[in-house]
Amino acid sequence: MKFLQISIVFLFVALSTVFPLKAQEGGDYVVMQEGSPTAQELLQWREVLTYKVTYSFFTIGQVKMVMEDTLYHGEPAWKLSGIITSNPGIPFVGKEENHYNIIFQVDGGKPKEMVYWKDDVDDDNFREDRYVYNYDRRKVYAFKEGEAIDTLDLETPATSGPLITLFSRLLAGQQVNSRLFIYLDEQKGTIDMKYTRQQEKREYEAFEEPVNAFYAEGDTDIDGPFGFSGRFKAWFADDELRIPLEAHVKVWLGNAKVRLIDYKKELRNE
Repeated sequence: MKFLQISIVFLFVALSTVFPLKAQEGGDYVVMQEGSPTAQELLQWREVLTYKVTYSFFTIGQVKMVMEDTLYHGEPAWKLSGIITSNPGIPFVGKEENHYNIIFQVDGGKPKEMVYWKDDVDDDNFREDRYVYNYDRRKVYAFKEGEAIDTLDLETPATSGPLITLFSRLLAGQQVNSRLFIYLDEQKGTIDMKYTRQQEKREYEAFEEPVNAFYAEGDTDIDGPFGFSGRFKAWFADDELRIPLEAHVKVWLGNAKVRLIDYKKELRNE
């Protein structure tokens, strides 16, 4: 299951980028340029993105990203879930299903994570890990199976995983560097990213024709429950939504790849 966890973070973590970089001045993650989507433009769509996860010649499972409308303390918000399921035919993996969930809001045009939790569905262990973000106190509260276990200092922009896909889409296709702070395994880590305007044609099962894809690469110092650390690379569609297409990440035995195999969207007001 560790390879699948790797794939979800790398989707969370990006489909992103880079070598060790400096944070943007003032921590302002959103640097709008021509062709870049805004958070509101992305969130007007209901999207379901499905990815195949491979290691060497083996398909080890799938990752599905699902966005839903919700409320948080009575206020409008969004729930983003990364759902990973294993290929039960792979030895030493078996049948696994984990859900990585966040609730976030948009403040000043920027995504703002409010809470993260993990559901280990196949073991009926829900809210196994949970992180609550308090922006007034500048703290992140960590919980394990319902018990408070740690308090960490909050630096922004911040996430515990899934929101990275949205952050990355705001910057994909720009020539820009950025840093995110990520909270996992009761630790604060960083994800440094380098987005580029470098393009190439790539083929995906989700689309009938090859698509133009922007390249990005990244580096992270996290070494948590997703089982990887170090450099990774990713590709995003050159379209108005900067769809995350593919990511490659190094793991202890080699390389894992995640590729888009299905994409669905519909307007929220329909």
